[in-house]
Amino acid sequence: MASNMNREQKRMLQRAGYLGEDGEVQRTRATPAQTAPKRERTSPRRFVREMVAELRKVAWPTRSEVVNYSIITLVFLVVVTAVIGVVDWGFARAVFWLFAID
Repeated sequence: MASNMNREQKRMLQRAGYLGEDGEVQRTRATPAQTAPKRERTSPRRFVREMVAELRKVAWPTRSEVVNYSIITLVFLVVVTAVIGVVDWGFARAVFWLFAID
């Protein structure tokens, strides 16, 4: 069975645990815990140190950029809300006209 597969199929089946390293069919499927290498547990101190190091790499926006982006977002929100309100009002009028409810 394993001989009529291409390399990509064999690798995929090996990762899933259906084939052994030699390419032969496994009798029982290996669980991910059996195939995955053990990883060391990260200590809380190391986690915080790595987190702070990553946060230092972030390009934080300036105060003026935050204000500008906030204003742009609020204006966009008002415009979209107005458009949806007008479309909703138009559909309501059309339905009332269609069913002659007034």
